[in-house]
Amino acid sequence: MKDFPIFLIFFIPLIISSCNKDYDFYKNKEYFIQKTIDTKNIDKGIIRAKVDNRWQKFEVVELPEEFLEWNFKERLLMIEKIKRREPLDWSGPHSGMVATYGAKRKDTKFKINCAVKGMGFLPKKEKIKEMINLLKSTINDSFERKINILESLYRNGKEIFDLTKQVSLELYTKKDFYTQTFLNQMVNPACAIVFLDVPSYKLKCLAHLLHPENPYLNEYERDVCEYVNLIHDYFHGISPKKSIVTIYYIIEVFDNSPGKGRGVRVK
Repeated sequence: MKDFPIFLIFFIPLIISSCNKDYDFYKNKEYFIQKTIDTKNIDKGIIRAKVDNRWQKFEVVELPEEFLEWNFKERLLMIEKIKRREPLDWSGPHSGMVATYGAKRKDTKFKINCAVKGMGFLPKKEKIKEMINLLKSTINDSFERKINILESLYRNGKEIFDLTKQVSLELYTKKDFYTQTFLNQMVNPACAIVFLDVPSYKLKCLAHLLHPENPYLNEYERDVCEYVNLIHDYFHGISPKKSIVTIYYIIEVFDNSPGKGRGVRVK
């Protein structure tokens, strides 16, 4: 023992503790606050995030015209299939494959993860309350009426939706259970979304997680939580409790289509 560096005796417990660290984001509360992303300058198109353990500044971009044409067209075709009671495809703009990395859960040796998430659009800030009121006032209308409303939203998508964002629900994370996607995004907000289709697109994004019970959400963030949960419940039925919302801020866009795209950045 006399040749063993005495200072390591004090550091070994710290090293072991760090390697076995449990991530407790709720800390005996009913909500969490994501501390790896800063959106206070988002109205200027600027967002800061702690990516790869380093705070960095990013600029958000609008989704390109070709992405929007593909997305809205495919969503309208999906609505036509619903009207005809035809089976739906799992590919297309609704199902985004989200790749993340950041932290290991106890049941894996890897930080990397990929999961399919239901993706959607978020209304522009100045229109979100109007859209919430529309959905609330028609949620008990006939199925046909609600389908027509959804169709009108996508036909007018460029005027209604914020083209710098996609949104999703983190349905399965609870206070006592974290999905690997949630854990990774809380530690490292950088992620990629790929859509299985031709054309195919990849979005490189920063994920902003919002807990609906967080009392420190601003008015817009509360509206976001209400809208995203509401548009989900509009067709899937009323949920007993609001789910966590993820805003995906678009930072880069790539064309992953076979042949012409091959992963080339387009925005």
